[in-house]
Amino acid sequence: MKVRSLKKDKVNVVTLGCSKNLVDSEVLMGQLRANEFEVAHESDKDDSNIIIVNTCGFIDNAKQESIDTILRYAEAKEAGQIDKLYVTGCLSQRYKDSLEEEIPQVDAYFGTLELPRLLKTLEADYKHELIGERLLTTPSHFAYFKIAEGCNRPCSFCAIPLMRGKHVDRPIEDLVREAKRLAGMGTKELVLIAQDLTYYGLQHYGERKLADLLRNLSDVEGIEWIRMQYAYPSQFPMEVFDVMNERENVCKYLDMPLQHISDNMLKTMRRGISKRRTIELVDQIRQRVPDIALRTTLIAGHPGETDQDFQELYDWVEETRFDRLGIFTYSHEDNTHSYTLEDNVPDEVKQERADAIMELQQGISVELNEEKIGNTYKVLFDRKESGYFVGRTQYDSPEVDNEVLVPADSNYVRLGDFANVKINDASDFDLYGEVVV
Repeated sequence: MKVRSLKKDKVNVVTLGCSKNLVDSEVLMGQLRANEFEVAHESDKDDSNIIIVNTCGFIDNAKQESIDTILRYAEAKEAGQIDKLYVTGCLSQRYKDSLEEEIPQVDAYFGTLELPRLLKTLEADYKHELIGERLLTTPSHFAYFKIAEGCNRPCSFCAIPLMRGKHVDRPIEDLVREAKRLAGMGTKELVLIAQDLTYYGLQHYGERKLADLLRNLSDVEGIEWIRMQYAYPSQFPMEVFDVMNERENVCKYLDMPLQHISDNMLKTMRRGISKRRTIELVDQIRQRVPDIALRTTLIAGHPGETDQDFQELYDWVEETRFDRLGIFTYSHEDNTHSYTLEDNVPDEVKQERADAIMELQQGISVELNEEKIGNTYKVLFDRKESGYFVGRTQYDSPEVDNEVLVPADSNYVRLGDFANVKINDASDFDLYGEVVV
């Protein structure tokens, strides 16, 4: 008698949006693997019968990308190429009802905090003993490290609290345990992320604990770099910079989105900080850690932004000379406070202003990089590409900052490891060098 073999389910997880979403996907994949599912991340193969799309709902472009991705897999399901399609993440959290009506081919939609329900739908168990464990999608030598969920800030333009809820800390002991587990897997760099690192500790401990967390993580054997992304400027815990100076493995790097500089816009954006205090904060940070690399992000074209407001922003960027800088054009997000204001800056003006800032920053970046020529830096190498080994210094975060390129015929480079590199050439976003033995 011939027995028909049952094909085992294979899940392909597709992640859209930020590194915080990526961590959520990694946790989901870890749970699926523990439930003996075969799982892949953004696989190009057509051998997965279950698709889970982890969506982003941050701004218009991100929402459109999420919708286009869902529609693409909905068509694949109608064509019989996949069996099941599930959608989770920020867009699903924010627009679940309308998505169910508009794209009914999706088998189920889940919010940002509904991992147990998603697993139950897949007939998998949510394993509490795996909390903190995940299946890395990044190269094993670095990992994004989420220390908190949600946000309590009242920023007028931001829909994150609508999608992620209130700020919730992860306890220090849990984070140290996860860091040790990652170090045991070969992770050397932790990139600390949250919607707001600055707030860490207030919800769980009743006081700001970011500095204490850094000290505890820096004691974990095998962790050679710890860097901070997404720190809010208002009420910043300045003792963090004492730790940065004390501990060699705390990178002299800070990503602190400042969004604007004119008092008119900071007030309209509900940022809780003034122009004077912002300038003082940047000055104080650079005084405490003179060689720190400061990254920021800005918004162009928020409702009410005048030519004078933008000129203030432009002049401040020119004067401040950030090491790294990005800028978004304003996106009119429903259910935010800014949505009650008239979106009165034309799209072409928003883009012109953003382009002007980026052109200015490009020139600054060239000058700052050229100043590095002749210096030697410790570099962590991420990948090999186009005839080069590609790595980063402590002053550069993965994917968004400078990269260091060393000829691929170098005998002293191992991917996922460190080497000292002397810089001999520079462009706006790349440094070129040779390994110093």
